[in-house]
Amino acid sequence: MLFDRMNAELVKAMIEAMPAELTVIDADDEVVGWNKHETRVFRRPMTAIGMNFRQCHPEHSLPMVERLIGEMKAGERDKAAFWIDLEVVKGEPKHKMLIEFFALRGVNGKYLGCLEFTQDVQAIRERQGQKRLMD
Repeated sequence: MLFDRMNAELVKAMIEAMPAELTVIDADDEVVGWNKHETRVFRRPMTAIGMNFRQCHPEHSLPMVERLIGEMKAGERDKAAFWIDLEVVKGEPKHKMLIEFFALRGVNGKYLGCLEFTQDVQAIRERQGQKRLMD
């Protein structure tokens, strides 16, 4: 693996620099970490660490998330994506939020957990033309 030389500090910095909110659950369905703690759209209380993901999801979406995780554990699915319109700032137009789930697997394909990757893609959707690196 090409990331083997990265120390924990560098990995943490890389994860915080990503333009997305990440949440990770382990193979036992426990929340083990997330990034962007202070600026998250989907905030997580510190008490969520170690909790079962079922305790952290809204009731209306829980059956779908449980099904998704079950399919990942069974090896039937590796990813899922959906998008919603969400009011990010009170009183401003809604933003398109892309929410993706990725199965985390070991080198042998064993299910290790799940990564929830949430990104505000509104600005990306509004881009026109081109912008070069140093423009």
